[in-house]
Amino acid sequence: MSSLNKVILIGRLGKDPEVRTTQGGKSVANVGLATDESYKNKDGEKVKKTEWHNLVIWGPSVENFVQPYLHRGDLVYVEGKLQTRSWDDKDGNKKYTTEINVTDIKGLVTTPVGDGQPAQQQRPAAGRPAQRGTAPAPRPAQQEIDDSDIPF
Repeated sequence: MSSLNKVILIGRLGKDPEVRTTQGGKSVANVGLATDESYKNKDGEKVKKTEWHNLVIWGPSVENFVQPYLHRGDLVYVEGKLQTRSWDDKDGNKKYTTEINVTDIKGLVTTPVGDGQPAQQQRPAAGRPAQRGTAPAPRPAQQEIDDSDIPF
């Protein structure tokens, strides 16, 4: 039997993605993703636990989707694989980081509909251009969000 390294997450971006270009000319974006869960502890009190994930996104999806459309607080769906890197710091100590090398990312947006009730909508998938002859849709207005709903 072969092995599988696959991660699927839905969470909120902790900040705007940091986009840069490598010396080889490839675009790369780094951003933190927060996932959270709520549960009641043994005393019946609600506890909210947040887990942070480091995302690394490569290639055309950075210019076509991540940079123009994704911002701090956006809800996203992410698929990728876990990758651990190591390096030596300036003092010669070995350092490690585990990140998610993203293979697919989709923005999930909640916007109000006619009766004021939210409806889930999906943004264009990474790397898929808008229809020819059309400009990208403008970023929808953000709904007011209660600060307790954001995990950061």
